[in-house]
Formats: sequence, structure tokens, C-alpha cells
Amino acid sequence: MKSTFAIALLATAAAYAQSPDPIIEGFRLVEVASVADAMEQLYGQKMYMSHDMRPLFPSKFAGPAVTVLMKKEEHKEGSPASSGMLEAIDSAPPGSVYVMVVEDGLDIAGMGALMGTAMKFRGLAGAIIDGGLRDTPQMRRIQFPVFSRGIVPSTSINHYRFAGMNIPVKCAGVTVRANDIIVADEDGVAVVPREKAAEVLKRAQELDDTEHRMLPFIEKYKSIKEAVAKFGRI
Repeated sequence: MKSTFAIALLATAAAYAQSPDPIIEGFRLVEVASVADAMEQLYGQKMYMSHDMRPLFPSKFAGPAVTVLMKKEEHKEGSPASSGMLEAIDSAPPGSVYVMVVEDGLDIAGMGALMGTAMKFRGLAGAIIDGGLRDTPQMRRIQFPVFSRGIVPSTSINHYRFAGMNIPVKCAGVTVRANDIIVADEDGVAVVPREKAAEVLKRAQELDDTEHRMLPFIEKYKSIKEAVAKFGRI
């Protein structure tokens, strides 16, 4: 039988686990363009993914990365060789972002409706697939946000093997580590190293605020040059 102290400790831990991370909440509100600018201004790093990493439908989300790597390898084992990518979904915390790299997989679907349904009902924030996506009518129906490099009807089963979970991966040109923060909107996908998140968020919020104040100024005075001179940003 648990002591009163142990029960209180468990209740506190559960409440803490359910409380929102203010850093993640902040990144859900800022624009990806401002995040990309902040990373470049503060650290001189290009931390946004390739231009062809696009959403199936307009989406905006942010969350810590759960990474999966699939290596190209022909075999006859069927789905057991890929079971690790399913385990990554079933073990991913709510609010996380599933980041899958399908090696040389632009014409291979790394994800479809079955995986998307599991992610949605486990409470994941979204998915980033460096490879293809299929089952798009069903994915639109459930409205689970996914970015991918393209739409294809193929499968990875028997052609790929699970090579690791929560390891560093190169996704559409950017290195992503487990728990790095993924920020996605219609402009694309940016990656923020977890240890730099607070500073990057603060700078991105400043950039957002400046730009949002510039827009009505430009509308009123009909001059972008005056706006840039006043606010110091373009």
C-alpha cells in the first residue's frame, strides 16, 4: 500500500507531466520564418528544411522530435523488419512530432493512413517525413498534419529496414536530434536545438512583433522604405 507522501508525489508528477511546456507553447504561436531568421541571426545556422518539404494541407504545429531512420535494404521479412517505426509511434509522448527519414526515399511512402491514425489518436502534434506520403484522402479526412517530400502510392515494406529511433538524423537537409523542437507552418519546417530554444523563441517573438507592427504602418503610409527605416527590419 502506498504512503500518503508517495501518492502525493505521484499526483504531483502526473500534474507536471500534463502541464504545458511554455517553450513549446511559445513556438506554436510564432511564424516559422521568424524562427529561421532567429537561428540565422543568433547562430549563423540554416536550420530550415528543403523547399520541397510541404504540408498535405495548411498546418501549423510545434513539438519535440521523436526521430526514426529507415535504411534501404531489400528483404523478405515483411513488416517485422519495420516494426521499430511502429514502436516509435506507440511510445511517443503526446504533443511530440514524429520525424522519419527514409533513406533515398523520395519515391517511397514512409507513412500512410494507419500510421497517421495512430499518431492522431495518441495525441502527436504532427509528422515530418523525409520521403513520400500515401493514403492522402484518409489523411485529409482525419486532419492529421503531415509534411512530406511528395505524394506517392508505394510502400517501404520489404524494401527498407528500421535502423534506429531517437538517434540524430539528417532530415531534408537539417540535422534533427531527439527532443529538438520542430516548428512547422505553411512556409516550411524549422528545427531548433533544445539547448538554444529559449533564446531562439525570444528572438523569434521579437521578429514577429516587429513585422506585425510594420504591416499596418506600410498600409497607412504606402512606403516599405519608410517602414524599414523606422523598424529596422525586412
